[in-house]
Amino acid sequence: MNPWFGAIPFLVALAASIAMRAPHIERGKTVKVVQSHKGKLERVLFALVGIGGLLLPLLYLATPWLAFADYPLRPWALACGLALIAVWLWLFHRSHADLGTNWSVSLELRERHSLITSGVYSRLRHPMYAAIFCHAIAQALLLANWIAGPAMLVAFTLMFALRLSREERMLRQHFGAAYEDYAKRTKRLVPGIW
Repeated sequence: MNPWFGAIPFLVALAASIAMRAPHIERGKTVKVVQSHKGKLERVLFALVGIGGLLLPLLYLATPWLAFADYPLRPWALACGLALIAVWLWLFHRSHADLGTNWSVSLELRERHSLITSGVYSRLRHPMYAAIFCHAIAQALLLANWIAGPAMLVAFTLMFALRLSREERMLRQHFGAAYEDYAKRTKRLVPGIW
């Protein structure tokens, strides 16, 4: 199967997700940050995700440099990847929309920050991370290359592992018992499972 059958939908979805996030980035610039947990680790993790989720896929698609790691795209991988794109984009959009002015790309609390427990956040504490995992798995399925395909999954899994406890600790400290109650009735990434 032609590898562009997977690459083109992936690129379109990637562009759509960047376009979805752009207005939230701009709006975030207008809301004062009252507490920030940015640091060197955060910058390194974002760089790794940028390399895995953007640089390596673009190198794979635009140059022959990673061609040695190509393999045939399978129809089942294409079908699963396309389904995951739909979940990724829907969940990514809903997560941003439900968070509103509370959204930040970094571990930050904004002025008048509130605990969002409605919309997709009524079932998951971290739907944005779930959306990004869908992105990473879709990339692994749709880019038929042993380096560019799984690069985002490796990078984001590392980010998630190193960031989740820090984020939840920040929210527990800020929201106290309200966050504890919320955590008891929701799952982190997969409704009803974890």
